[in-house]
Amino acid sequence: MTEQDWPEVWPFFDEIVQAGETYAYPLDLTSEQARQLWTMSPPGQTVVLEDDGVVLGSATMGPNRPGRGRHVGTASFMVAPAARGLGVGRRLGEYVVQWHRDQGYRAIQFNAVVETNAAAVRLWTSLGFEIIGTVPEAFDSREHGLVGLHVMYLRVC
Repeated sequence: MTEQDWPEVWPFFDEIVQAGETYAYPLDLTSEQARQLWTMSPPGQTVVLEDDGVVLGSATMGPNRPGRGRHVGTASFMVAPAARGLGVGRRLGEYVVQWHRDQGYRAIQFNAVVETNAAAVRLWTSLGFEIIGTVPEAFDSREHGLVGLHVMYLRVC
């Protein structure tokens, strides 16, 4: 992702956060605060998926923890609402898995997949991730109230 991509990412980032169904970011983030949260510095990476110059989605990836936990990666994903159902999430997910392999990570851990986000859970399990635990009532969904957060895991080496 380049500096020039952020103005295209920000509107769907904000829409997704405001929807209150998948991310626990504060609702009052400015564009600059959101960019700082979303954009990873090395050894991590933030990417976008474009079609004809239009940003359809974005992913961030990198170590889940620093130091002695840096061999396990993590990632976050956002797909523009207008691009849902077009395979954007799958393409970003496949990229992220391969990136972690190429960078020498041993595994990927998703720390907080909202259990009511059926599309994400279905996608990640189809890519080989397994749910290794669920923290009950850890997310306050706007639509469903208190729901669990899945911890999902994929060994990549």
